This record gives sequence, structure tokens and C-alpha cells, in this order.
Amino acid sequence: MSLHGRIALIPGASRPVGRAIARRFGEEGATLILPVHDWPESTREMTEEFEGRGFAYVTLAVDLRVGEAVAALAATVEERFGRLDFLINNIERGGMPVVHGSYDQPHNRGQWELELATTLTAKWLLYRHCLPLMQKTGGAALVNVTSIAAMTGRSGPAALVFNDGYSAANRAVSSLTETWAREAGPTVRVNEIMLGLIDGRHGDRTRGWGALSQEQRDELVRHTLLHRTGLPEEVATAVLFVAVDAAYMTGAVLRLDGGFVLGGDRVPAMPPGIL
Repeated sequence: MSLHGRIALIPGASRPVGRAIARRFGEEGATLILPVHDWPESTREMTEEFEGRGFAYVTLAVDLRVGEAVAALAATVEERFGRLDFLINNIERGGMPVVHGSYDQPHNRGQWELELATTLTAKWLLYRHCLPLMQKTGGAALVNVTSIAAMTGRSGPAALVFNDGYSAANRAVSSLTETWAREAGPTVRVNEIMLGLIDGRHGDRTRGWGALSQEQRDELVRHTLLHRTGLPEEVATAVLFVAVDAAYMTGAVLRLDGGFVLGGDRVPAMPPGIL
């Protein structure tokens, strides 16, 4: 596979999951457009790595929650590159209950709004302003990267890691995935990958995972049918497949959660019956 000459817009690339996705696209030769806004240390690490690996990339300072800023981003992409082949809608923010506690606490003022603005509104703005260029390009693909919080909400073992606003925002994105697939076809495919507990995002290597007791971590892992958390590299493999190879797929939602949503209920041995 070669993506030379193809343009990929990947927000959130300074963080572990987004970094792994951008890395895979860079390895395949795509030119990377990487909006950045916060996490300055992570951004420096990203640019150092991508410089060292010789990737073709550009970073642009953009607050993706602001419509005018996203419109300007889309205009810049069109002016500089004239096309947009892939939009990997990997932008989110969700405070873990085990870390943040209740929305009512003073330190959480604005947290609900932040979760919706980043997880939902920013994705919608990117779609809205990038769609015309993607339709002009033709054969383009959008992948919404979301969370199984859309299905579990703040319940069961996941109640420690998925907040209410974050869960509701992800549920809304799943609705938009289907709407956008209808609207963008046939020239643009729109799909969604719903993540479970991924290292660097609700799994190991996060502040929230470290705040859990060993018993709580074990319960989350036991609830996952594969009995482990996922890797950012596994997410990147799935995103690349959906964006590039799955040419007849649109409007689909794939779960990459190790079986967490199905966990909890086990299949018992078949009873002997009474006949």
C-alpha cells in the first residue's frame, strides 16, 4: 500500500491513540495535516518523532471547537494541497469520574461543556467544513473515532472511567455517522470505530487508570472478553483498514473493545435437559 500524494487530516495526533494513527498513515507515505491546540510537551514529542522519521507533515494551531477556526483550517488545506483524502475525526475530551468526581464540584465548572464541545461539536465542525473538499477530491473517507461509552454510559465497571457528558456526546456521534454517510455518499465514505479501554485512552498509561485500585483494574479487565486492554497500534491498524481498504463500507460502526460490551454475561454449559 502506498498513500503517497494523499492528504490525511488527523486531529489529536499528539496523544497516544492519535499519534499511532498518524504514524501509520505517515509510514504509508501520506502527507499529514495535524491540528494542535494544547498538550505542548506531547506536541513537541510528536514533531521530534515525525521529523526524525522523515514524514511529510504540517502542524497547524487550531481550536477545533470554534467554527471560524475550523473553516479557516479547511480553507488552508484546500489552498495548500488542493485535496483531502482522509479525515480521521479523532478529537475528544472526557473527564474520568475516578479522577474528576461529580460535575457539581467547583473544579469541574465547564467540564460538561468541554466534553460535548470537544467530543461532539468539534467532530461536526470538521465534517461540515471539510466535506466540500473531500467531495471534490472523490474517493475520500472519514473515520469517526469514538468510545463504547456511547453504549455503556456511566454504568457497571465502566462507571469509573466514562463520564455522563462524554458518553452522551459519543452516542450522538454514532447518530451523525449514519446521517453523514447518507449525505456524503457516493464520493465520500463515512464510518466509525468505537474504542474500548485503550492504553493511553481510558486504559493503562492514563491518570485515571493509575487512580484505580488493583481490584478495580482487574474488574475492568475481567469484564473484557480478551482479558486485556487494547493498544494504540491496534487502533491504528483498524483505522487504516476502514479508511483505505474497506472500499465498500460506509455508515458502519465497528467496536474495537476486546469484547467489553459483551462482557459480564458468560455462556454457561448446556444443561442436560429433562427429556
